[in-house]
Amino acid sequence: MRIVLVRHGETPWNAEGRYQGRRDIPLSPIGEAQARALGRRLADAAIDRAVASPLIRARHTAELALGPDRSGSLELDPGFAEIGHGDWEGLLASEIHQRDPARLAAWRSDPVSVQMPGPGGESLAGVMARAWPAFERACAGLTASQTLLVVAHDAVNRLLLCRVLGLSLARLWSFRQAPTTLNLLEGPSVDALEVVRLNDCGHHTALFGEAVHRAL
Repeated sequence: MRIVLVRHGETPWNAEGRYQGRRDIPLSPIGEAQARALGRRLADAAIDRAVASPLIRARHTAELALGPDRSGSLELDPGFAEIGHGDWEGLLASEIHQRDPARLAAWRSDPVSVQMPGPGGESLAGVMARAWPAFERACAGLTASQTLLVVAHDAVNRLLLCRVLGLSLARLWSFRQAPTTLNLLEGPSVDALEVVRLNDCGHHTALFGEAVHRAL
């Protein structure tokens, strides 16, 4: 099986460096252009199944990447929704640094230890507990020659990739997931996947042109 694991395109809050989490923020015009560029890259690829987070930034990315002829088959799974940042949602990192500096420092140095504050706040373990089963559901029944498209979020993708790569979740920040990036996974089963491409955003960004993340 082949899995094309994608992060959603840029949103206005991405551009501003705000923590989005479960807030349903739409794509920016740049994000829509990135998703269309991904669609051009995938135009000749046979996509046998497509599943996305129900948050609009992921769903719209998937629809634009699939194009009008294929987007009607898109399925949504809430297990792929982004980590709930709780009280951090809508804030800049500088604002969080003022309000919750110890937790922000832990999030950057030891993310596994962090429980996001306030209503709806999640931990990485909690997100993994719903995201990996969603991934297994999406992959269920795929044959060796079939391709699955999954469109999710930064933290979700990192967690899935850590598991596939056999990395501790403490290594969450050891690779990037740019807006509308593409990761290609291949293998005989969901528990025996290899990473073929990681954080590949060549469809919209020059080799040395990727923007540095300012949130998450």
